[in-house]
Amino acid sequence: MRVHTGEKPFSCNECHRGFSMNGNLTVHRRIHTGERPYSCTVCHKSFIHLYKLNIHMRVHTGEKPFSCNECHRGFSMNGNLTVHRRIHTGERPYSCKVCNKSFTRSSQLKRHMINHNEEKTISCNECNTKFAYYGGLTKHRRNHAREKPHSCKYCQMFFARAYDLNVHMRTHTGEKPYSCNFCQRSFTQLSHLKNHMRIHTGEKPFNCHKCNKTFSLSSALKRHMQTHTGEKPCSFNVAMGPSLNYPISNVK
Repeated sequence: MRVHTGEKPFSCNECHRGFSMNGNLTVHRRIHTGERPYSCTVCHKSFIHLYKLNIHMRVHTGEKPFSCNECHRGFSMNGNLTVHRRIHTGERPYSCKVCNKSFTRSSQLKRHMINHNEEKTISCNECNTKFAYYGGLTKHRRNHAREKPHSCKYCQMFFARAYDLNVHMRTHTGEKPYSCNFCQRSFTQLSHLKNHMRIHTGEKPFNCHKCNKTFSLSSALKRHMQTHTGEKPCSFNVAMGPSLNYPISNVK
């Protein structure tokens, strides 16, 4: 009945937090005492809760009882599976209130908010771009130094960002984690899926400011703009090589 009445007769003598059950108070007190009675027999890491030890043991056993029904990838924790599913659904439930950029994880949003909340006092000595933390500056400097510390184990290509390496690895593994809900076609990158989805939805978000014609891809708009500017892009024929759009009789 305490669930309904809100009665919490068991109180912590350290922080005065109340509990409806004495067992919950016992577990809570370990936060203050530092007691961790549940220990891993393999690596001796200890835990406050028994269920956390059980989850930890999967690190050693390799057990992954939670499986994605889209790509069948396994996970040791249900929470990790929930986050992973957003790759397939495109769901980004954590949104920045300042710039409306959205994220799949709350931790990603928290890191992003640094851009808005923290004073940026650390400057790049090459271009004066400012950062709140040295970590951001370190990553940024790789653009100037052409530094690429992340290498592919299959083809030895190098990348400045771990994210770019992860995307590249899919060309070797064949992994295509982003699936279309309409035709089940899958893609290696979320941006490719978003472009593809416009085939089904008919969405054309790219608008020509001269004639108001709309396009589903920014590249299509760019090509269209050349009809207004008179620019003729170089086309390429695999057999003949590049064509510069003039008659062959003019070639001397």
